[in-house]
Amino acid sequence: MTNPTPITVARGDGIGPEIMDACLKIMQAAGAQLDIEEVRIGQAEYLNGNATGIEDKAWGSLRRTGVFFKAPLTTPQGGGYKSVNVTLRKTFGLYANVRPVMSYHPFVYTKHPHVNIAIIRENEEDLYAGIEHRQTEEVYQTLKLISRPGSERIVRYAFEYARLNHRRKVTCFTKDNIMKMTDGQFHKVFDTIGAEYPEIEKEHWIIDIGAAKAATEPEIFDVIVMPNLYGDVVSDIAAQLTGSVGLAGSANIGEKVSMFEAVHGSAPDIAGLGIANPSGLLFAGVLLLIHIKQHEAAERVRNAWLKTIEDGIHTGDVYQDGVSKRRVNTEDFTAAIIERLGQRPIMLHPVNYAAGDTGLPPATPPIRREPSHKQLVGVDMFLDWDEQGRNPDALAERLRAINGDGLELLMITNRGVKVWPDGAPETFSTDHWRCRFQTPGEDGVRPGAPITHQAIVNLLQRAHDAGLDCIKTENLYTFDGELGFSLGQGQ
Repeated sequence: MTNPTPITVARGDGIGPEIMDACLKIMQAAGAQLDIEEVRIGQAEYLNGNATGIEDKAWGSLRRTGVFFKAPLTTPQGGGYKSVNVTLRKTFGLYANVRPVMSYHPFVYTKHPHVNIAIIRENEEDLYAGIEHRQTEEVYQTLKLISRPGSERIVRYAFEYARLNHRRKVTCFTKDNIMKMTDGQFHKVFDTIGAEYPEIEKEHWIIDIGAAKAATEPEIFDVIVMPNLYGDVVSDIAAQLTGSVGLAGSANIGEKVSMFEAVHGSAPDIAGLGIANPSGLLFAGVLLLIHIKQHEAAERVRNAWLKTIEDGIHTGDVYQDGVSKRRVNTEDFTAAIIERLGQRPIMLHPVNYAAGDTGLPPATPPIRREPSHKQLVGVDMFLDWDEQGRNPDALAERLRAINGDGLELLMITNRGVKVWPDGAPETFSTDHWRCRFQTPGEDGVRPGAPITHQAIVNLLQRAHDAGLDCIKTENLYTFDGELGFSLGQGQ
């Protein structure tokens, strides 16, 4: 008998304790060797005044075990409570979210009987950085952050996952036709790293048509890699169209700690009724067992679950008249799976994990590269301005009066659209204006000579003296001579 592997367990909120009990019972009956450390995380900790929702001893446990099996949690509404999931993912660098989804036709209803997709989602960056501001009476902003190291790590993870699990194709979803710098960087990294895996087919889709295809023709995909928000949305779509989000589990992989959880929430409306389906959390448990190299136990659990589903023993959320043979509660479903440990499905495809040729690749550290030659060439000054009928020509007249230190007003945009010079009178404007100051280049768009930070400080002082409300600035840089900023729409 091997030594038990230490893992940290949180039983969660709502249906969490019920389904965690079921999953641990099944996994241990299958031969999983687990040394369990329980911690309190979730609603009770929030309501006790703990702003993180995580009890103090949990941090030490997670650092000690490096493996976290977490039931669904409830984040209280209002009051500025932050998501425990987001806190844990960012604190421990759980950058790779792995969500396998597949069809169980005809035993679980779906219009798409031949789906087997692994969605690899970047887990820390993008809009989930959670950096938001209200800047004017009318305008709010959130910052979308995409880093090159973050993109490289998740893209390489997707290709390593495909290679390890004998997948044939990796698809990338972005919106780089619009977000040419953030999503454009992600796509560029995908192409560069993908070239290192010649045996794997590569393709890229714009997210809108890609999501539409995933919802209507999911059979054409194998592994999909995406930035954070797109991955969150598309993985839920894929799970639902194959039968139920309640059947989906996920792994969150980091260098030191990895977390395993169901995709669904805590479902407080059915908590304590004994009818919850533990399958999503159980599949997360299978991923956990694969991660800790207990492949035989993982295989026994997965095949027993498949055989139970195939035998028509179903919880109410997936029960079908004429297909299901027996509607069961959580306890009976758990007992049915345990009864079938060691059996394999006949119609559904059995898994073969024991050979160890499947699994979750290890996390890799980010790559640091030599810095580019960076030059400061201008500044975007954002103003809260609601005067003179929001006439951009009137605003430009005031701004041109503060030109100096080599900086000249070259452009004004409103919600990203150029409104000066030569703006269209039909363009709707808010009270939020981006005003670009540069040393003018030969074409009037590209920057001229570099400037100093002091020149920007002086410009801001002149703006203040002129009674202008500057709410934000963004410095404009070139990197090895390439623009590090987007042009205005229409520029």
